Amino acid sequence: MTRDDYEGVELTFLLGLGFQLVLAEFTRRLTEAGQRDLRPVHGMTFQVLGRGGATATELAERLGVTKQAAGQIVDDLEKRGYVRRDPHPEGGRRKLVVLTPAAWEHLSVAGRILHELEAELGRGTDLGALRRELGSVIRTLHGEDGLPPLRPVW
Repeated sequence: MTRDDYEGVELTFLLGLGFQLVLAEFTRRLTEAGQRDLRPVHGMTFQVLGRGGATATELAERLGVTKQAAGQIVDDLEKRGYVRRDPHPEGGRRKLVVLTPAAWEHLSVAGRILHELEAELGRGTDLGALRRELGSVIRTLHGEDGLPPLRPVW
């Protein structure tokens, strides 16, 4: 297909395919860098928890998954040594899920790889314009209330 052939393709298909291809290349490069044991949902979880931690309920809300799914993600990451459960600063029985040094190391490697990949993609595409246009689509569909959760359905 030439570039012009994409004009007739549905937007949702192009967005999904673009996401899938970028994510696959990102994951491949992470594997090459020795970061083999994590999936994209784990990286999304790290992004949420990196802002000072969260309860499992808050994590579920931010990821757009059930509390049970969030609990399973936390259990898995805790077994692997990427998160720990600390007493909540406000007391009570709640626990604050926070990142461990292993998770911060993963985020460092992943961030470097993602920036390299984006720089490579930016050589042939105006990523600034693409971000602005996608932001406009998101605001049109979601409103001005910030970013909606990206549901990890893969």
